[in-house]
Amino acid sequence: MTRRTPRLSRLRRVVPDGSTDARGGRPAEARGGRPRRRGTQPKVVALGGGMGLSASLAALRRITGDLTAVVTVADDGGSSGRLRDELGVLPPGDLRKALAALCGDDDWGQTWARVIQHRFQSKGDLHEHAVGNLLIVALWEQLGDHVQALDLVGRLLGAQGRVLPMSAVPLELQALVKGHDPARPDEVDTVRGQATVALTPGEVQSVHLVPADPPAVPEAVEAVLDADWVVLGPGSWFSSVIPHLLVPELLDALTQTKARRVLSLNLAPQPGETEGFSPQRHLEVLGRHAPKLALDVVLADEAAVPDRALLTDAAKRFGAAVELAPVARPDGTPRHDPELLAAAYDRIFRMHGRIGPWR
Repeated sequence: MTRRTPRLSRLRRVVPDGSTDARGGRPAEARGGRPRRRGTQPKVVALGGGMGLSASLAALRRITGDLTAVVTVADDGGSSGRLRDELGVLPPGDLRKALAALCGDDDWGQTWARVIQHRFQSKGDLHEHAVGNLLIVALWEQLGDHVQALDLVGRLLGAQGRVLPMSAVPLELQALVKGHDPARPDEVDTVRGQATVALTPGEVQSVHLVPADPPAVPEAVEAVLDADWVVLGPGSWFSSVIPHLLVPELLDALTQTKARRVLSLNLAPQPGETEGFSPQRHLEVLGRHAPKLALDVVLADEAAVPDRALLTDAAKRFGAAVELAPVARPDGTPRHDPELLAAAYDRIFRMHGRIGPWR
């Protein structure tokens, strides 16, 4: 593949405590990491959904060829929701977005990325259906195997990595929300459906999945256990990031893996779902849903952190260092720049107890 060299970025480390090596990173042995031989690439697993996961994958594919996306399957809106309701399948939309993000920068990759993201515009039943959603669902019906079908789509697209659903059963996201009804601001209601949770005007207290304790896709669990690095986030916090921690087998893998774990924070609170959240508040709610989860690094955009000391203190509770780097697009929109985010990930992978260079 044709590689694009990430632009250099400034990365400032805020270390909570503990020993450091000569380059400022804690030794791999101290955190259970597995040093790799010079010249090899890190095995990276990225968890999330929607545009947040797509941003992370677009960055990570620039620095490793051994990349797996594990994608939430609780979407119930738009084209995905209609296919889910009509055919009883997994919602394909976030899986499609992940595959598009893994397409290369050559003509083949970019052409297929546009094709699978294309939405029909009509006055009939095809209106707003995405081509990629229909392709994925057709292969599921033909092959009867979620993983095999997604691997086949990946080969067709020339995707630079693998895409897996976190569970093989469609999931419903439910949330306890304070003030979901503006007329009753102090009451807590149960809100059902990822699309509704994402747009609630109230304050999300907690989320859970229906069915409870869903089974994980075995290949996803295996990928996490075999990884060198696991990246969680960025993305919609309650509807794309936290759901991975509500799948017991996946959470067990995240707590047992020898991989280093990176949490990538959002550039700004999400209207509705995390309105008014500080960076440290994102960590607090993550900890409430998975109190045994440990992290190694929390990555945040330096311009999005008004109080570094508070974020550092929140990260300490996970055993993590904080890395601050400019990762936002220069146009001022709250979107990650793929090359800047790639540079930040690359620097983290090199600094934290690894033997480099990877390439």
